[in-house]
Amino acid sequence: MVSGYHAAMTQATLTVRSSTYRDGETIPEGAVFDSFGCTGGNQSPDLTWSGAPDGTKSFAVTIWDPDAPTTVGFVHWIVFDIPAGATSLPAGASRRGIAGATQGFTDFGFSSYGGPCPPPGPAHRYILTVYALDQAVLGVDETTTYAKFRFLIRGHVLASGEITALYASGAG
Repeated sequence: MVSGYHAAMTQATLTVRSSTYRDGETIPEGAVFDSFGCTGGNQSPDLTWSGAPDGTKSFAVTIWDPDAPTTVGFVHWIVFDIPAGATSLPAGASRRGIAGATQGFTDFGFSSYGGPCPPPGPAHRYILTVYALDQAVLGVDETTTYAKFRFLIRGHVLASGEITALYASGAG
């Protein structure tokens, strides 16, 4: 019984790629926030993913900065209910809307992408994660926070993959 439980908890790994957010590299200005002293383009990154296991009914994407001086990090983007047939999002998809998907509430206080804009100091890590879920819809709306999203997907993640990109700012 215990081995079956652990087998159910094992998840596959998605392959995630982006020309905007590259693992270990600096995020370009086009994706940086456009307020709080930052002057970027605030364009959500392009993404492609592959390797979704059988049973995938939807995808979700998050971008989270664990280095923000808040004790809980800072959420820059939440998108869920992305249809199972999707394998990519184009750059700027957050502004145009994503067919069939919902963008959740970020720590900026709005329901769309908000790029990096850390306080002056060392580079922050921005962890972009794509999740393959066994639910077609989460049944919540654009007021959904990261904490609520993470609670709702517990036990429903079939696979995930991530990219950790970096950004340091002189803004403050």
